[in-house]
Amino acid sequence: MDAKELQEELTKYKELFHAINTITLLANTASSTIEEAQIYKQFKQTISELQAMNETSQELNANFRLYKIMEFMSKQIIQTFHAQEVGFFLFSKDHNNLRVLPGTTPFFLTKQSKIYTDLLEAKIQTEKESIFIGDFNLPHINDSKKFHSLMAVPILLSNSIKGFTIVMHQKPNYFTLETFNLLQSLLFHSSLALTNLLLREELQHMVITDHLTKLHSRNFLDENIQYSMKDDPEGTFILIDIDNFKEINDTFGHQVGDDVLIQVAKLIKENIRGNDVGARWGGEELAIYLPRVSIDEGLAIADRLVKTIALCTFPKITVSCGVSYWNKDKHDTYKYLFKRADDALYLAKGTGKNKVVAQKTA
Repeated sequence: MDAKELQEELTKYKELFHAINTITLLANTASSTIEEAQIYKQFKQTISELQAMNETSQELNANFRLYKIMEFMSKQIIQTFHAQEVGFFLFSKDHNNLRVLPGTTPFFLTKQSKIYTDLLEAKIQTEKESIFIGDFNLPHINDSKKFHSLMAVPILLSNSIKGFTIVMHQKPNYFTLETFNLLQSLLFHSSLALTNLLLREELQHMVITDHLTKLHSRNFLDENIQYSMKDDPEGTFILIDIDNFKEINDTFGHQVGDDVLIQVAKLIKENIRGNDVGARWGGEELAIYLPRVSIDEGLAIADRLVKTIALCTFPKITVSCGVSYWNKDKHDTYKYLFKRADDALYLAKGTGKNKVVAQKTA
């Protein structure tokens, strides 16, 4: 190899070496950029998680209404963990029944949800620990809406399990272990405030409940409507009167009359949600307040209740209903809301009974 060829070879090696150095530099830069991006992403996630914890803590300390807190918790969990379904459940005193708390997404009110709630309830009752399932898959589940990623965290008070929270997503392995740990931390800090709120609610319930019907008192109803008219966008009020109640007492006696009231109250409770208010208005008159429910939905509920009572009571009785409604678009007062319902009830009683009549004006 002469000097010229040697020079050409050296030039090639220099160019190759320069190319290798350039590629190495680019690779290191890219690696550094990717690493920085990952760190930035983790930093943003941590900030988001701390913010969620701080907001939750503030809400728990500031709000004393159960349904408000539970709806806030549900919103926080969905936003923070991008969950598709969230459920909050409390055990009855004998642990044989579950109470679905406000804030639970509608899926958990369907039959399909029972597969998941039964499984997770049994595991929590047995293992008494939080549950993390990355890919839940039962072959016999034919429902198209299958949930593979599941997290369940017990609600504890003095080391006793009072209930549990379920968080779900359809994609397998959607939640990470870091997500699971954060959920446990979030719910751990919330459990004490929640259980204290439930204990206070239970004590209040003893004070604000009508002894005979076990419905709420008139005062409790009044207070809730006033709260709702400050905070909510709309609401529906239903005033209910048992038709021919005096004749029932005269024919069968006051004990049967009391039993009729108890039967109607039970049917009311079975046909309203947890944050709705069923109350004893006075005598044979009962009432229901439905916060954030439109007039059309309220009329449908009242109509269903009238039909159910006519079919399911013994001795057979009927009821008449007057329905009124308010929304934030129009100035209103709770006294005028009652008057409209009372006027509508008077019309229902005077035009045949066993029917629902809505307010004439809003």
